[in-house]
Amino acid sequence: MRTASAKAYLILDGTLLPIDRIAADRPFYSGKHKKHGMNVQILADPFGRLLWASPALPGAVHDIRAAREHGIIDALAEADVPCWADKAYRGTGGTVRIPCWGRWETLSTGQQAVNRSHAKIRALVEQAVATLKSWRLLRRLRCSTTRITSLVQAILTLHLTSSE
Repeated sequence: MRTASAKAYLILDGTLLPIDRIAADRPFYSGKHKKHGMNVQILADPFGRLLWASPALPGAVHDIRAAREHGIIDALAEADVPCWADKAYRGTGGTVRIPCWGRWETLSTGQQAVNRSHAKIRALVEQAVATLKSWRLLRRLRCSTTRITSLVQAILTLHLTSSE
């Protein structure tokens, strides 16, 4: 949070790291992605650089629940750091900002403009996700699910030390 509080704002997003599992492992199955995986929350800075990755949770865990379990929302509110996120974080409150809710046709012109600018800001977090997923190791994990958090943290450490 020391690094995060020095930034003007942060961008929060969740991603699914695919794993090799059988159909019996329902907690790891993501209905949204239609595959088994582990949910990892990512914080990026205003330039799209990866700052932090959360411990991995089963793929069936929704992004808002994962963010609450890791204390991301409370920590951002305590540090008073504005944060942009997608509609998956609806209802978080605090300093997390989400786009206007509703279908494109039913939104007013002003709400559509707000959503467009919000999408431009949030597009930068996809660079951070791509940075994490560019490691071939994370494209399809075939190890124990208890080791995935250690792998993600090791990759984050290697990335942060190489970019300094």
